[in-house]
Amino acid sequence: MLLLPGLIPSWQFFKTVEPSPRVQWRLLSDDGSGDWRDYQPRPQSLSVQAILRRLLWNPDWNDALFVVSLSERLMDSPTPHSLREIQRRLEGEAAQDPSADRLQFQLVFVSRDGGELMQEITYLSAPWPQP
Repeated sequence: MLLLPGLIPSWQFFKTVEPSPRVQWRLLSDDGSGDWRDYQPRPQSLSVQAILRRLLWNPDWNDALFVVSLSERLMDSPTPHSLREIQRRLEGEAAQDPSADRLQFQLVFVSRDGGELMQEITYLSAPWPQP
């Protein structure tokens, strides 16, 4: 009986269920423009084998949950740690595309209004140099 709570999770620790912010980032060109990209976008579809593998091993999902936690902290009570950890992950993504010298990110809440997707920007970072 003592092991049962460890094997079967309890969802009672959620006080409320709220939307979580999405992290979008962009490489800035000389004129200050760039296309926004989702950080770690979810795949459109998964095979049954991939779903079963993800039940046992999914470090990318753990990292995505950590980034969501950092994003929520950044909106509630910003700390240099939260900002730096998000920047560090985005620098890793941007290293594959060295076409620009500056990065920027934003936190976005996505909701549905009827059949239309609405985006509300809740945080916009200052641009910083790409390493």
